[in-house]
Amino acid sequence: MEGKVLARIVAIVFVAIAITATVIEVTREEGAAPASTAPALQPPADPLRATLRRCQQFGEAAASNEVCLAAWAENRDRFLGRTPAPEAPQRPGDQ
Repeated sequence: MEGKVLARIVAIVFVAIAITATVIEVTREEGAAPASTAPALQPPADPLRATLRRCQQFGEAAASNEVCLAAWAENRDRFLGRTPAPEAPQRPGDQ
C-alpha cells in the first residue's frame, strides 16, 4: 500500500508542476521585437544599369547601336577603375 501512496504523491506533484509551467507560459508577455533603426539599404537608381538591360534585350542589334556601345565602354571603365579624362577648358575664342 505504501507504494501506491508514493506513486499518487509523485503523480500529483508532476501534474502540479505541469500546470504551473503551463500557466507561466500562457501568462508570459512577449516583448516586442527591437525595431531596426537603420534604414533599409536601397542602392540609388543607376541609369547605366537600365541602359545595359535595354541593350541586352536588343540582342545582336546592340552591337551596332551607338548608345549601347557607349554604355558598354562606360561599364568597362567602371569595372577597370578607369576615370574619364578631364575635358580641356574652353578658351573664350574657341567655339
